[in-house]
Amino acid sequence: MIKGDPKGKIIVVGVDGMDPRLTKKFLDEGKMPNVKKLLEHGSAREDLVMLGALPTITPPQWTTLATGAYPGTHGITCFWNQHPTKLDTLVYSLDSRNCRAEQLWNVFAEAGKKTLVWHWPGSSWPPTSDSPNLAVVEGTQPTNVNLVVGSLEWEAVWAAREDCQDEEIQDAELDGNGAGCIIADVELADENEGKRGNAMDTMGQNELYCMLMSEHEGEKAGSERLGKSRESVIPLRPAKGWLNAPEGAKEFYIPVSYGKERRTALVLKNKDGIYDRVEIYKNKKAAEPLVVLDDYEVHSGIIDTVISKDEPTLCSRQYVLLNLEPDGSEVMLYVGNANKIGCDDLFHPKSLYHELREHLGEIPSVCLTVGALPWIAEKITAPLWHIYGQWQADCINYLIENHDYEVVFSHFHNIDCYGHVYWERCAYREEFDNDPAEFLEVMERAYVDTDDYIGQFVHLLDKGWTIVVTSDHGLVNAEEDMPPALGDPFGVNIKAMMEMGYTVMKTDEKGEPIREIDWSKTTAVAPRGNHIYINLKGKYETGIVEPEDQYELERRIISDLYNYKYNGKRCVALALRSQDAALLGLKGEGCGDIIYFLEEGFNRVHGDSLSTYMGLTDTSESPIFLIAGKGVKHNFKTDRVIRQVDVAPTLAVIGNVRMPAQCEGAPVYQILDLD
Repeated sequence: MIKGDPKGKIIVVGVDGMDPRLTKKFLDEGKMPNVKKLLEHGSAREDLVMLGALPTITPPQWTTLATGAYPGTHGITCFWNQHPTKLDTLVYSLDSRNCRAEQLWNVFAEAGKKTLVWHWPGSSWPPTSDSPNLAVVEGTQPTNVNLVVGSLEWEAVWAAREDCQDEEIQDAELDGNGAGCIIADVELADENEGKRGNAMDTMGQNELYCMLMSEHEGEKAGSERLGKSRESVIPLRPAKGWLNAPEGAKEFYIPVSYGKERRTALVLKNKDGIYDRVEIYKNKKAAEPLVVLDDYEVHSGIIDTVISKDEPTLCSRQYVLLNLEPDGSEVMLYVGNANKIGCDDLFHPKSLYHELREHLGEIPSVCLTVGALPWIAEKITAPLWHIYGQWQADCINYLIENHDYEVVFSHFHNIDCYGHVYWERCAYREEFDNDPAEFLEVMERAYVDTDDYIGQFVHLLDKGWTIVVTSDHGLVNAEEDMPPALGDPFGVNIKAMMEMGYTVMKTDEKGEPIREIDWSKTTAVAPRGNHIYINLKGKYETGIVEPEDQYELERRIISDLYNYKYNGKRCVALALRSQDAALLGLKGEGCGDIIYFLEEGFNRVHGDSLSTYMGLTDTSESPIFLIAGKGVKHNFKTDRVIRQVDVAPTLAVIGNVRMPAQCEGAPVYQILDLD
């Protein structure tokens, strides 16, 4: 057996949604020099492709990378898992206690290596090893550290105008079911206490009831919503009643704490009479502003308070001045999430939060909900992700240098967030009336900025580290519209199953379907993306299908799936009974009686597709894999098919530890260069 270096150090730089096809394109164009350097010092396939596990969605695939096991084995089988007894109900899957396979970081830590797991959205939180060598930061949602537990108020764009008489406030709330890989402050039932709470309150007990009945719900709804202008409009007036406002100053207010409070703002002019700055104050009597916006850059770490649970709570925010007319007639600015200060709930040990805050400042937020427009990407999305990426890289490097971590598993979510918002607009679509070239520039910048982020770790090569760059999946820009309520991972897919006659909804007094399943007539349901369940008698309280009829019913459903057409075209590529889905690693507890995937071209950016799919504008669904540094061949290309389950055992060999207990992959021996 090849033995690795017991003193070897490894960092996994995971980038959610990073596409090998696009990476190679930008690499060949000279736009990703840091990835190029890693390839010169390492190994990969010529196409950088890794064969991804299924389904192609975040929590299962990051768990597969961590365990070397397929979803049918480790038990995380979609973005949400299936409730064991309720066919119309989903349960929270980003909980390590749902994982039935051993994570590689536990193996490293228990073998004596100091190991850091940073915001890995696949069975990392809560920590599942008592080893003092293990540190874990977050992992309860994919987007950014402390998004859920620390966000006291969501971001907004405010436009103050002289011609505005009454405020026009846009709804700032997020859909919380994970659509677009964003878990917000999800209103979910706590079974123990009968209250409502967010997704982290009682991990492992939360349930989601979400009926998707049309093409304008689920992930499609989020895409449509983001395509509209999201600024709220408020009045801009001459300044009155201030402690010290100069002549000609104008004022406006910003509602905060979801309208419970206001922050006041002065619009001021320079000596030439040109309005050139905005000062934000706690109130008109405050002597000093919270922030002065005299440029169009991001101002981070602005300390304030918001009302949370009826109490003023200390928070930090980001501000960006987006526009200021020279005559002061209009102001537009971005106000970022209010992030709770002192929120160490998801840091293990908690001291890490306080140490990082002391040395590297407050956790910055990112832009998620204010719109899918090119100017928003340029002025808000890209700058905020750059700041967040720099903060995260600084944190990881600080912990390596000051705490002597030898193994790091890290995750960065920028490309996935960009993709959910922008890829659909990178090809012309009549409903958006978009210019694809503008959006293609946005996505190119996402990759260039990702190369900069990866570059923050390249120096570790000179210190004898092994660096892995990988992803959970790519993202496709689909040619066709996605079928209505079929293949959506974030709820129960009703429309297609209702049209085929398997799911029957109750009706109102007018005979119109309502959002409640009629179980007395329903033989099968299609919750969460790729799974269909038979309403089996004896297994579910609602069951009406006799066990002896299950096989024939499954055959009929599969036949109807293959015959189901959307816009005149077949839209289901593959449908298998559970016993056959074992070939895909999707047989076992938590998997459906039927597993299906949509046809290439009819896909969401990810989740409902096979991992081999390609899309418009050089996109693909495959994850990426490259490895550089100690223990691997330099500037080497392999023809071997590298599978997602192979990553954990390969790292185990390089790190000279045993394989995770349930590992189903094999080391990629062809790329190893070990004594």
